Amino acid sequence: MEYLDQIGTIFSDFINPKKRIFVGYLVLSILIALAFLVVIRRSSTKGAVGTIFDRRVLFSRSAIADYKIFVINQVITMLVSPLLLTQIAIATAVFFFLHRFEFITSGQFENTSAPLVVALFSVTLFVVDDLTKYLLHRWMHRFPILWSIHKVHHSATTMTPITVYRVHPFEAVLYASRGALAQGPVVALFLFLFGSTVSLATVVGVNVLVFVFHVTGANLRHSHIQIGYWRWLEFFLISPAQHQIHHSVAKRHHDRNFGAALAIWDWMFGTLHLSQKEPLTFGLGGKEGTESEISSLYCQPVLDIVRISKRYLLAPFQRGRP
Repeated sequence: MEYLDQIGTIFSDFINPKKRIFVGYLVLSILIALAFLVVIRRSSTKGAVGTIFDRRVLFSRSAIADYKIFVINQVITMLVSPLLLTQIAIATAVFFFLHRFEFITSGQFENTSAPLVVALFSVTLFVVDDLTKYLLHRWMHRFPILWSIHKVHHSATTMTPITVYRVHPFEAVLYASRGALAQGPVVALFLFLFGSTVSLATVVGVNVLVFVFHVTGANLRHSHIQIGYWRWLEFFLISPAQHQIHHSVAKRHHDRNFGAALAIWDWMFGTLHLSQKEPLTFGLGGKEGTESEISSLYCQPVLDIVRISKRYLLAPFQRGRP
């Protein structure tokens, strides 16, 4: 029975509405893809179903690596998560730290309308979380040590909703820490200023804005179904096609569309690339090649980190040498 419980924990994301691959969101993504292919692309229903469930994608070498990584990482998460920073720990520390300032007092705005506080809190938490995702994602591409970790995700040559889990454990730890460090201070600040009126606007226990992101096809970002938005909307929201461009091997697409849900960060910082109907090839390409061997996907980033670290550590001693 304990063994079955552990198996259930590994696959629990499929029944957790807080997770992107919750079965309800997956079904909605399939329906959105079906409607898009039939109505917009004028495909037959049979043809659309065949495109969505293309065996060459779902059972490719790259996709099978995704599935293996998903299981392995879930086990690692079970073991490591008790050791990681948590939102509650950060929020508690920041909450008590705020008491040291004399120009603001606890509960200063506690008489503010509860619906207004809920709306402000939900939007602020979503926006801050999304901005920090953009920043970390961009740094992952900019700094060699971080890229050595992140390229595991970009090594996928075909994409399915499970590709979102195709990350090195080091990257998973970084993103979990980012979440705690980004969300914790927001939670603390709102609790400090507004007191007990603070709560999220939720649907099935999820921030309503995150819920909207999930039900409107977030799973199609990692897929072979190119769904773009209206041109004006892609300045504000990242479409599935825009994220697929981010995974493209084409040079003109490199370092573009880092955004998670919002495109405004890419627009503001000059990394936005609007989608257009064009064939895309996914993967690393070039000298870095593409890898689907599990041992290499886990071990090579560690070796790269050691190599890069040695180069930087030894650089001061090598300057001036002939």
